[in-house]
Amino acid sequence: MLEAKLAEAGTFKKLLESIRELVTDANFACNEEGINLQAMDNSHVALVSVHLMASGFKRYRCDRPMPLGVNLNTLTKVLKCAKDDDICILKAADEADLLNLIYEAKHSDRISEYDVKLMDIDVDTLDIPETDYDARVTMPAAEFTRIVRDLAQLGENVRIEVSKEGVRFTSEGEAANGNVLLKPPEGTTTAGSSSSKKKVKADDEEEDEVEDEEDDEEAAKKKKKVKKESAEDVDMDEDGESYKPTQDEGEEEQEPEEEEDEESGKKRKRKANGKAAPAKKAKKTKKATDSDDEGEGIKIEMNSHVSLTFSLKYLGNFTKSSSLSSKVSLMMSNEVPLLVSYDFGQGYIRYYLAPKIGDD
Repeated sequence: MLEAKLAEAGTFKKLLESIRELVTDANFACNEEGINLQAMDNSHVALVSVHLMASGFKRYRCDRPMPLGVNLNTLTKVLKCAKDDDICILKAADEADLLNLIYEAKHSDRISEYDVKLMDIDVDTLDIPETDYDARVTMPAAEFTRIVRDLAQLGENVRIEVSKEGVRFTSEGEAANGNVLLKPPEGTTTAGSSSSKKKVKADDEEEDEVEDEEDDEEAAKKKKKVKKESAEDVDMDEDGESYKPTQDEGEEEQEPEEEEDEESGKKRKRKANGKAAPAKKAKKTKKATDSDDEGEGIKIEMNSHVSLTFSLKYLGNFTKSSSLSSKVSLMMSNEVPLLVSYDFGQGYIRYYLAPKIGDD
């Protein structure tokens, strides 16, 4: 028996919208690790692979491996009956001929239930080999969508070229040509470039050196403070007994020093109390890291120069998955299918597209 509970139906809806124009009928292969889908388009030029992890569901149970053959257009119509924020439950009994979908509204008592007829689809699952790609480009999904959309107005194909300069998208049409070059930020160029490696390494060493200096300065301050407190602890009173001054007494002792040079005293106070400058610096570093996570830039890893030509029609279908993720990764090697990957919270969707050879 299968029972899978998704927190939001919108994720499943976007997933099917991404692939239904490429694939008509497909098997959802369910097992204890999650739900997988693998299918090729009718012309056998593109392959789509979907994985929904078991941990991505609010509740997941699959007693034994089972295929669920469905017509994606029909399933898409049924999913349109759910709101994006509805809880979606998929159920199927062993040897069942129906897939049961239940939608639970979050802000009302409304519960909808639909059944989709299952099909027997005889499709062989392909073993996708692990490939060491010569180039990997990670970029904002919205930027990739825009480039594909713009160049599709000029021609049918696009040449994607990854070099030390960056990644260039070129389309040549009968009436017009166009190209878009994306350059990575300095220091994040290509993994295959020794100069960039040295630069990144130098930056890392400089950061480590700054951090070490800050740590040494902080340790010196703590040591000075401990030494001062130790000296105060052994102060003797008139009877020859040691005592530890209270906080008020300690502050009174420091006041004349501040009055003697008020401005320098303030500066010392800021240094001792506040870790203000280091804290600000740390916050700045974190902010830069967050922007990288959001996919606001481009990152290129390259071992060798790659230049391949692909159909813009298929790439246009792939970009529909940008609603699932803010980032997209393009992995390329000469004479190897392009891998376009979108990772999202519940899993991933990957497309494989064969390159065009010659004038074909």
